[in-house]
Amino acid sequence: MSNQELIALAEKYVAPTYGRYPVALVRGEGCRVWDADGKEYLDFVSGIAVCNLGHCHPGVTEAIRKQAGEIVHVSNLYHIEPQIELARRLCENSFADKAFFCNSGTEACEAAIKLARKYSYKKHGEGRNEILTFDMSFHGRTMASLSATAQEKFHKGFSPLLPGFRHIPFNDVESAAAAVSEKTCAIMVEPIQGEGGIRIPSEGYLKELREICDANDLLLMFDEVQVGMGRTGKLWAYEHFGVEPDVMALAKALGGGTAIGAIVATDKAMAFEPGDHAATFGGNYLATAAGCAAIDATLAPGFLDHVAEMGEFAQAGLRELATRHPIIKDVRGKGLIIGCEIDGDAASIVPKALEAGFLLLAAVGTVIRLIPPLMVEKEMIGQLIEFLDGALKDMAE
Repeated sequence: MSNQELIALAEKYVAPTYGRYPVALVRGEGCRVWDADGKEYLDFVSGIAVCNLGHCHPGVTEAIRKQAGEIVHVSNLYHIEPQIELARRLCENSFADKAFFCNSGTEACEAAIKLARKYSYKKHGEGRNEILTFDMSFHGRTMASLSATAQEKFHKGFSPLLPGFRHIPFNDVESAAAAVSEKTCAIMVEPIQGEGGIRIPSEGYLKELREICDANDLLLMFDEVQVGMGRTGKLWAYEHFGVEPDVMALAKALGGGTAIGAIVATDKAMAFEPGDHAATFGGNYLATAAGCAAIDATLAPGFLDHVAEMGEFAQAGLRELATRHPIIKDVRGKGLIIGCEIDGDAASIVPKALEAGFLLLAAVGTVIRLIPPLMVEKEMIGQLIEFLDGALKDMAE
């Protein structure tokens, strides 16, 4: 079927919860995808930071094929070999001692929220259950993660939000220290805010949050759903800041394109006991087999070095554009999560990019967000920079 035919069927049968662009993508390979009419696009969205290894990565594809031919689901009433193997990989390559698996980023944040409250209940009893989160954060769309998210645009129409969350300014350690009370049990923060506009904390900020948590016996929880799994040029974003959390939420790229979420935690923080939390499909054979292949590929020699190199190349190209386009206000990022903030409507560039053969994404209205597959090459980045050169000129005029 053509793009037009598929779009007509979608409008008839699919719930209108997304503002979709007028294409139906049907095939992908590496950093390229094709629509139902055969048009080719360079992908700088990666399924919103899911396809870190590009489309149809050979190792991930083979792992899925092999596992699908053996066994797909039995439930967590039984031990699951690839789940155990993925948990081992995650713990051996992070601060953590234990892993819990679910199906998405919002589920991972929900699990972290429950874990923080259970930890506090076991240690301090009732009444200490408030979690501090930050302005412009994004933790998901289910009710607890939505309540943790400090962006009003996501709240509209869904009140009342759940109690137990306090939103405070990002990158302001004094306000964080002042917000701690006898009700506080945890601080949950994105080491780099993605949906909030690629906002990076100042040097030492996360360390100071760690000190606040240690001084008050709070859990420090990092939401690395978007920035984990090599996106920043290190396996985990927290490695850039010299600080370790007690709990970390993961999803998106963890499954190499398959649906998976997880929290990893220290033994001290892992307060869950049998019956406390569960996910029927969480950690199933297919997703965790893909996850093992994905993390192995991400940890292959030279892979993360390439991410860092391409990120520096892309930022240098955008900064060069800024010398010629005053409409560019800032360029920021780590590795291959990059924000180009403009004095204008960044979202208006996305349809033009689509027409020119690029998948692109905006954040908070004014930020062009670049999150390509991590194996992107300089030539591809150069093509996007060339497109943005013309698009920004047109916008300024």
